[in-house]
Amino acid sequence: MAVKKHVKQAAEEAEELPVRDRILAAAFSAFTERGFAETSTLEIATRAKASKRELYALFGNKQDMLIACISERAKRLRLPVDLPELRDREALRTTLAAFGARLVREVSEPPVVAMFRLAIAEAARTPDIAQALNDIAMAASREALREIMRRARSAGLLDGEPAEMAAQFFGLLWGNLMLGLLLGIAERPNQREIARRAEAASVAFLRAYPESA
Repeated sequence: MAVKKHVKQAAEEAEELPVRDRILAAAFSAFTERGFAETSTLEIATRAKASKRELYALFGNKQDMLIACISERAKRLRLPVDLPELRDREALRTTLAAFGARLVREVSEPPVVAMFRLAIAEAARTPDIAQALNDIAMAASREALREIMRRARSAGLLDGEPAEMAAQFFGLLWGNLMLGLLLGIAERPNQREIARRAEAASVAFLRAYPESA
């Protein structure tokens, strides 16, 4: 009885969400479960307990819904407004470790990994999905990290090109983890493992890039 009550309560709470949020949640789950091409707008509307008229009024078409799903997730990968001032290398290490942990935590979530798998599976048939994922979600994290690198270089804490340094940090941070997650041969790291991974990447990165001369 307790389980049924919990399920009923969760369903009622979902229905109380704004219709746009319900449609996005329904679209995201349907796309990742069934694939983009196999998911119909009727199924999304049914899952969201919304009308097709509401769906089309808010998003226009199925691809717009997918792009909106990706855009919502990308918001979590932007820099916080209160980014600390980078006065020294220790502050830079702390900032990189915090950003790295946040990035791994968000991107390694099962629904996000499922979205990457969807983009790969649909690459030949619907290349716009992969392009949107790259241009919106991944661009947000790349630009956020490049901004950290630009600020660090301006403060004389690093010597190098921001884009190149950002790419190097990404490589140190992820290693083979993302490939393992996509192939289903690696488990999502827990919070402690994520923190340790981000800290190790930050330390290794600062060893590779000295202060400006």
